[in-house]
Amino acid sequence: MEIKQLLTFDDVLLVPIVSSISSRKDTDMSSNLTEKIRLSIPIISANMDTVTEATMAITMARLGGVGVVHRFNTIEAEADEIRKVKREQNVIIDKPYSISPDYTLKQLKELAEEKSVTGFPVVNNNKLVGIITKRDFQFETDDNKKVSELMTKDVISAKVGISTEEAKKILNKNRIEKLPLIDKFNNLTAMITSKDIVIAESYSSASKDKNGRLIVGGAVGIGQDYEMRTKAIIDAGADFVVVDVANGYLEKTAEVVKSIKKKFGTDVIAGNVATKEGVINLKKAGADCVKIGIGPGGACLTRPVAGVGYPQLSAILECANNGINIIADGGIIKSADLSKAIAAGADIVMIGGMFAGTDESPGSIVTKAGTNYKFYRGMASINAFADKSSKLNEDSHLEGYTPEGTETLVPYKGSVTKIVNNLIGGLRSAMTYLNSRNLSDLRKKAKFVRLTEAGKKESKYT
Repeated sequence: MEIKQLLTFDDVLLVPIVSSISSRKDTDMSSNLTEKIRLSIPIISANMDTVTEATMAITMARLGGVGVVHRFNTIEAEADEIRKVKREQNVIIDKPYSISPDYTLKQLKELAEEKSVTGFPVVNNNKLVGIITKRDFQFETDDNKKVSELMTKDVISAKVGISTEEAKKILNKNRIEKLPLIDKFNNLTAMITSKDIVIAESYSSASKDKNGRLIVGGAVGIGQDYEMRTKAIIDAGADFVVVDVANGYLEKTAEVVKSIKKKFGTDVIAGNVATKEGVINLKKAGADCVKIGIGPGGACLTRPVAGVGYPQLSAILECANNGINIIADGGIIKSADLSKAIAAGADIVMIGGMFAGTDESPGSIVTKAGTNYKFYRGMASINAFADKSSKLNEDSHLEGYTPEGTETLVPYKGSVTKIVNNLIGGLRSAMTYLNSRNLSDLRKKAKFVRLTEAGKKESKYT
């Protein structure tokens, strides 16, 4: 049996060349996730329940990347997280949340908290009859009062089809924050808010769909509910679906990819695999992008438990250039790893552990011995498996489950924005050393040299 020697990120360095690039700002970070979806930065947040829900996905999309909402929740809960992302930043809000004039103030407050909004158009049989915002009720103490008694009845509205510039003039002239859009029969059809306009203009590199909404992905498994879950997240607005399986070599994985492509026609990302054979198999099934990585993640125990894996740099090199986009999933713990992953052939890099413990990751901050932490776990950990089973009313059979993921507290890190900016800064620096103005150039010009143990020490890798 021939045993190949394979490499990972700390085993190599990129070789510098003469460069005409004088500023890091002269580099283009954009890359395709799929043939249809292009991102301003080549980073997506992992579909893990301690990494990506709506808050993380919103921030990632605004920064030019994208987030994938995890599947370790009920179908409706996952769909709701996706809806939050799609509603967060779009100049024109289709099908805005509305309220009946017969609602009590108590019902209004409950709905406002549930939907995380501060005001609603008021409709009667979908006819616009008023608008109510926080300033209309913030000092009211009688929770039994009807919305009809508190709302503003003389509503300033506009017709469907109004341009953003015209809407800005109306909002500014009338000192209002929400502009309902109606058809010729006075039916509420959409809404424009000043907040959404300001946010949209502030994030010029944000990942947006054709309607100006933030791009977001949703994960599904290969269990019995995958069709219902796929339909629900697509109906909620998911721009792509990730078939999330630790073992992408299972025949069932390819079958599910093929089924989703046939029934829904959406972009599908599938994985995980680590060899050319695995990539080609999922490509034939209809995948638009494949996730690469068996065991490199910091919270993954597949290698010590199952003894199966493939060093991540060699996996990327083998899986690139097979006629399909690939995502390097796992093993990124510093900006140098991002640079090497892209240089080796990855189109996009998926990050989990580095983004855990941030403001945007799910979960509360806990304090231990005077230090702040947040919880982080692999999705094959024992408690992740138990929580998923509980939420989905499945039999957990914990006594027969061998976990392949760890659970730990990670130091609180502040906003993920700083981490992303540092990662991109390192990648831009690598591109100037390799005279590469875009990521395609970087992949073409990259040459690696291997390190000895002394070289690793010199490089501060040990």
